[in-house]
Amino acid sequence: MNIFDRGREHVIAVFRVVVGFLFLCHGAKTLFGVLGSTKGAVSITSWPGGPAGLIELVCGALIIIGLGTRYAALLSSGAMAYAYFVVHQPEALMPIQNNGELAAVYCWVFLLLAFIGPGSWAVDTMLAARKEKQSESLVSA
Repeated sequence: MNIFDRGREHVIAVFRVVVGFLFLCHGAKTLFGVLGSTKGAVSITSWPGGPAGLIELVCGALIIIGLGTRYAALLSSGAMAYAYFVVHQPEALMPIQNNGELAAVYCWVFLLLAFIGPGSWAVDTMLAARKEKQSESLVSA
């Protein structure tokens, strides 16, 4: 086992927490007009910014703690794909031209997270370990 394999689950966990935090901050900026927002708060009923901000805030928090990580990441990936193709892509073909780089990167990052899982230090991981321990105790009883 090499160094990359040994630290895999911990690096995935740090990756998940950092990306989730950045996503949560983006949602807070959108919904509450904080963290350097130049546009002010967006109403939750304002399409598409309000629902997008809510997804960013809630899914970012879930991804940080690692609860429902794969589902939250998949929803976030879809939201960012929507943001890219509906908001950014009509402006120009390439992400560098249409300011859609962040949406494109988030889309792929969250899709990857949905497939690789939360790593260590996640509520999902703790719940799975507890469930496995309970099923082992039932089998041995």
